[in-house]
Amino acid sequence: MKAILIGATGLIGTELLKQLLADPDFESVKVVARKSTGVKAAQLEEVLVDFDNLETSSDVLKGDVLFSTLGTTIKTAGSKERQYEIDYDMQFNSAKFARENGVNKLVLLSSAGANATSSIFYSKMKGELDEAVEKLGFENVAIIRPSMLVGNRKEFRLSEKIFTPLMYAFTWIPGLRNYRPIKDNIVAKAMVNAAKNQQDVYKIYELGTIFKLAGT
Repeated sequence: MKAILIGATGLIGTELLKQLLADPDFESVKVVARKSTGVKAAQLEEVLVDFDNLETSSDVLKGDVLFSTLGTTIKTAGSKERQYEIDYDMQFNSAKFARENGVNKLVLLSSAGANATSSIFYSKMKGELDEAVEKLGFENVAIIRPSMLVGNRKEFRLSEKIFTPLMYAFTWIPGLRNYRPIKDNIVAKAMVNAAKNQQDVYKIYELGTIFKLAGT
């Protein structure tokens, strides 16, 4: 398969890129990004684009499967409006152009609690995107909804340093078990397996099924 990856410099994107390059089922990996990952590999191609004007370079989104892990925080983005542009608009437009270019599969990194009717900005935004990509006409869409992510981020997030140990400690409580932390390599593996094995036209993977999908 020929993979396309957006969001390759984030926590999950970085791990996903590593796994894709190591997987013989993927003959090539095209990273479409705002800046270089710095990774070198024979089967890797990097294309730098302006996601705010993606239509000018939409033809680069060609392959068999699009992995979409692009995202940011309000703190980094500077406002809810800018976060929406990055987390929703840029990912939706990438998926839209990829489908128009003949890409048949989409694996989208979403979030636990994603719900288009939620009163919480982040959950509502993620839920809206999950619903919007279903209508683009892909043969297979996999929506991956992990809880709190664990891994070596390039940026420091104080909230994760504080709450991750607490979430591990309280996973014995039934209501909180669905929000237990999950490691970046497990999420990435689940995304790879979804691309290779999913038969459903549209499927949402919540936390428990992500572990199963990853084979853990």
